[in-house]
This record gives sequence, C-alpha cells and structure tokens, in this order.
Amino acid sequence: MHLSEITHPNQLHGLSVRQLQAIAQQIRDKHLQTVAATGGHLGPGLGVVELTLGLYQTLDLDQDKVIWDVGHQAYPHKLITGRYQDFHTLRQKDGVAGYLKRCENKFDHFGAGHASTSISAGLGMAMARDAKGEKFKVVSIIGDGALTGGMALEAINHAGHMPKTNLLVVLNDNEMSISPNVGAIPRYLNKMRLSPPIQFFSGNIEEQFKNIPFVGESLSPELARIKEGMKRLAVPKVGAVFEELGFTYMGPVDGHNLEELITTFQQAHQITGPVLVHVATTKGKGYEIAEKDQVGYHAQTPFNPTTGKAIPSTKPKPPAYAKVFAHTLVKLAEQNPKIIGITAAMATGTGLDKLQQKLPNQYIDVGIAEQHAVTLSAGLACEGMRPVVAIYSTFLQRAFDQIIHDVCIQNLPVFFCLDRAGIVGADGPTHQGMYDIAYLRCIPNMVLMAPKDEAELQRMIVTGVDYTSGPIAMRFPRGSGYGVPLMEEGWEPLEIGKGEILRHGDDVLLVAYGTMVNSAMQTAEVLNEHGIQATVVNARFAKPLDTELILPLAKKIGRVVTLEEGCVMGGFGTAVAEALLDADVVVPVKRIGIPDILVDHAEPDQSKVELGLTSSQIAESVMTAFFKPQLSVVS
Repeated sequence: MHLSEITHPNQLHGLSVRQLQAIAQQIRDKHLQTVAATGGHLGPGLGVVELTLGLYQTLDLDQDKVIWDVGHQAYPHKLITGRYQDFHTLRQKDGVAGYLKRCENKFDHFGAGHASTSISAGLGMAMARDAKGEKFKVVSIIGDGALTGGMALEAINHAGHMPKTNLLVVLNDNEMSISPNVGAIPRYLNKMRLSPPIQFFSGNIEEQFKNIPFVGESLSPELARIKEGMKRLAVPKVGAVFEELGFTYMGPVDGHNLEELITTFQQAHQITGPVLVHVATTKGKGYEIAEKDQVGYHAQTPFNPTTGKAIPSTKPKPPAYAKVFAHTLVKLAEQNPKIIGITAAMATGTGLDKLQQKLPNQYIDVGIAEQHAVTLSAGLACEGMRPVVAIYSTFLQRAFDQIIHDVCIQNLPVFFCLDRAGIVGADGPTHQGMYDIAYLRCIPNMVLMAPKDEAELQRMIVTGVDYTSGPIAMRFPRGSGYGVPLMEEGWEPLEIGKGEILRHGDDVLLVAYGTMVNSAMQTAEVLNEHGIQATVVNARFAKPLDTELILPLAKKIGRVVTLEEGCVMGGFGTAVAEALLDADVVVPVKRIGIPDILVDHAEPDQSKVELGLTSSQIAESVMTAFFKPQLSVVS
C-alpha cells in the first residue's frame, strides 16, 4: 500500500511492521518535499512518524479520539487522514492548515495551536464518554516541552485523581520544544530516557502464586497488594513520580521502533485508569540536517532539501523587527545589569537567544509557561530589576490574569514586548496577534505603545526600559522593517502619551497606530490623487492617548479615520472614539482594522486584501464614508 492510497487511518489495521516502515518513509519524503517548497514546521512532524503509525494501528478512529498538543507535530496525522492529495497547499491560503482545526477534518478531534492543552481536553472527552456510557478510547499526545506548561500539570493532577477514568497520555519526549527544554521537569525526563524500559507483570503472575503449595490460596487477599509492590519495584525511581500522581507509567519506549510501540500501546489500552506512555523520539528523525540542527529546522522558510540551505530571496530585505529588537536590547543590557530578558520557550523567535549568548546572566527562559513568566517578572520588578518580557502577542493572552493581578494592580514596572502583533500569516487563527490592544487597554496602570517603523522601535525599547512608573507594553509585527536608517546607540526615549503629525491636510484626519502608520501615509497619497487632503497622525501610544493632539484636530477637520492592525472591537479606534465622546467632540468616525472574524492562514498581504486593509482599499472606504452622500457617525 502506498501513502497516497490512505484516506482513512483505519487502513493501517493489519499492515505488517515492514509495510508500516515503508509508509513511514513515504510520510517523511512527502513531509520534507512539501515543507521545502512551502515553508513550515519540519522537525516536530519528522520525529513522530512511527509514534503516529504505531498508535493508530491500535485504535479505531471511527470511534476513538486522539488529541494532539500544539498541532505542528501532527503533519503525519494529516497525511493519513485524507489530506495527502492537498498537502502541497500546506499553510497557503485556502489550503491545509499548519495546525489542527476541527472544521478541517473529522479526525482533528480538537483544535491545537498553543501548547499544553491536550491532557485537559482529553480528560474532558473521557469524562463525557463515561457520563454517556460510551466505550471509545481517548489518547492525548503531548510533547515534553508542553509538559513544562502549568496547564498540563494541572490536568495530570486532575486525571490522577480519577482512577476509573481511562485516559492514555502519550509523552513525546525529544528533549526539545523549539529550543532545548529548560527546567527541572526536562532534566527529570532526561533521567527517565536513560532508564531501562519498564516490564509490567502479566496476569499469569497470579496463577504462579496460586501454584505455590500450601501458600497460594492463603495469599489471595494480599495478592493485589503484592502485585502492586512488585510492580513498583520494576518502576525506575525517576518514573515513580507519575505513579504517585495516579498514573500507570510505561516506558521509556523507543519512539522509532514500530514493533515496540504497537506492543506497548496495545498493553496500555488494557489498563484501567490513566496511563502515561513515555516515548523517546528524535526531533527531525530521518533528515540528517534537521537531526543535527534541531532548533534551526524546527520550522523553515522554503529551502533546498539536498543542502538544507534556504532559498534566497529575489531581493534583499531590511532587518526583521525581532532582530532590531534583540540587537537594541543587548546594547542596553550591556550598559544596565538590571535589565533581565525573559522568554517562554521562544528564545530564537523573539531574538532573545542573542541576549543569552552575550549576557547569559541577564537572560531567563521559563519554558512554555507564560503565566509564570509574567509573575516571575513581577517579583523581579519588586526587587528593582528591569524585567523585559518578550512574548508573542498570541501567547501573552495565556497570562491575562497574571498581567492584571500580579503586575497592574501592584503597578510594577514590567516591560512587555509583544512580538508578532497583528496579522502573522501562515500560522492562522491560533497565532494571529489581533487582540493585545483590546485586552491590555482595559487594564488600569498599563501604558501601550507601537512603533511606526524599526527606528522608532529602538526608541520605544529605551522608553520601556526607562519607564519605572508602572507596567508598559510595546507591540511590533512579524517580519522585516522598512529599511529606515538605524542607530547603534544614543537612542532618545519618547515622551509617554505623545504622538506626532506626519502630514497636514484639511479634509480628513487619519490617526494611525503602529504598522498602519505607513499605510495611512500611502492612503493619504491615494486620497491626494482624488483631491482630498489628509492630516496623518502617528499616535505612538494607544494608552494614554494624545488627546491634546488628536481632539483639536478632530474638531477642526471634522472627519476622523482610525487605523490599526488589530481587532476593531475594543481596540485603538475604540479608544479614539471614546476620547472624542468623552470630550463632547461629536464628529463622524470611521474605524479601520480587523473586523469581528477569525483571520485564517494566508500570506499577510493576501489577508490584508480580504480584510480591506490595502492603501487603495482604505482610501476607497474613506471616500465612501465621508465624500459620498451617505455618512455614518461611528462605524
């Protein structure tokens, strides 16, 4: 059987180990060819090919449920669940998603983009199954990196308290998340990887005891206790923790040995209660280049699979915002030993790996634990340090309560740096940075700012580090800047809550925030071609808003347009509209941003076209709103 013929995972049933090995190689070939062409996540999926095939051969996927953590490790799952023919569209507009989506395929039993969710979701499904008297199996697959997330540990704590609820947790342990894992739990798992596999005693041990002359029958009341004690002797010392938490522990199992995997999973399905199967895998397995560079080949832009080298861009790009952020922060940290960079397992993505290399004592990686990262930073701030918390906009959502309770209520000077704010492209709805303006703007004591370009980013980093009156947050986008001149040092901080006028015009006021400032300037040019003169304001700050600048202009010009690369509901435009209403400046306002929809995976420029966020589309919206017969006060 060829991989292309598999449209249902139950077709794996009855195949020999040799046949499964052939399919495993085909999966790796297809995975590698596709990601080399489209870009995407490579190492995670290559590492779980045998795990996927071995597990699925022991399940009936018409009934049983498999919940994957994160989702980018589930590319082999996608290839055997009817998406082979469309796999070349991976992460492209209207194509196969890079993560799991319930609406994409009936075998995607739970959506997965953020880490540490699978055990909680799986336990919920198992409890629902039992409540309804149904009999299907539930399997939660979680990576060792995701196990550092508090939510996973909360779920383990709960599941271990339910000895009659059947739930299989598969721990995919490759010693990595994106970068090498940190902390006590990964160190503990590493000891377990080096331990011999646990051999569970078969049911015939009971018969062996019963056959002891004059003794066997008298042992019956104590037999269960004896079996439990002997089993515990077989569990390596380091594996006993999961046993104490209420799980039956099995492993470590060679994650690339199909025969061993199938046997282990079959045994696990026979055990009552929660079971944890510890599977040791190699990230990037089967592609030597990815095995040697597991960080670099976690995900890749299009590359040559023979050499592993990225396909060069047709034209040089300005430095990425993340690179400028990292370079500037390192320069400041060299001069100020109180600056501490904090990341939640995203050192390379945020650029903090540069700080780690240069100033390791001023760098902290907490693992996939955003809540802990925020409260840790609050503790550092209490003692006079200058914590700089670099977390993607989409991931900072996970620490919302800590931002309020531990930072803002206590008014602690923590500097939040939100990378990948706005439209992020191929990662889709789980990763779009749409909501940070709205979810941070409503919190007392928080200051919000966003740069119009990479040079202003440098000044805002200085502003954030220097600001000690309370918490402050800066959002910036994924990808390259505009190529504006940068400084190596001597950056001047910005005055809190002060914007700037970039262009004067009497017909309409364009108030833009962050990445939309450049779009506003382009929109003004388009409007100019139609005889409409626009004033363009770079707001710089969403909170506090520069009302001293904006309100008189709005009153004078009489038409206001706000532009933001974030959700319109509760966002920057709402802040401007509220300020106008509070000041009794009643003028028509047009808010332009992300409407109340989920933005699917596509190239950012494609998404902007669909959302009406190109400069020509914005200009058309402005003319329709204000310079054609029908007007709307607030839209």
